[in-house]
Amino acid sequence: MDAQLDKLKFDANGLVPVIVQDVANGEVLVMAFTNREALEETIRTGKVHTYSRSRGRVALKGESSGHFQHVKEVRTDCDRDAVLIKVEQVGGACHEGYRSCFFRKYENGAGDWEIVESKVFDPDAVYKK
Repeated sequence: MDAQLDKLKFDANGLVPVIVQDVANGEVLVMAFTNREALEETIRTGKVHTYSRSRGRVALKGESSGHFQHVKEVRTDCDRDAVLIKVEQVGGACHEGYRSCFFRKYENGAGDWEIVESKVFDPDAVYKK
């Protein structure tokens, strides 16, 4: 058992939010959830693993696309109920083809969220839809 991980405050479902951030420029790439198993795999392999609530399983970030996130640092917040992972990102982090999942911006009075980033890959080609 890992005594440091024992100190994290996982919720009633055994999950804790995880923010994935680019180590070089601080850009937030992904917000996801992780469980103990996924966090242990992240630490063991040096590649980000999360708990996919939609798939109901631990998932390696980049397992389908090859756009892996190489772990450089793992932190927790003051309450130990959230995790920050600083990574070196390969390709795009977002399954919609963007570098970051945070590619939409709120504009007051606009009818929809404005897309403010450019795609870095074609998701149809990568995921063979």
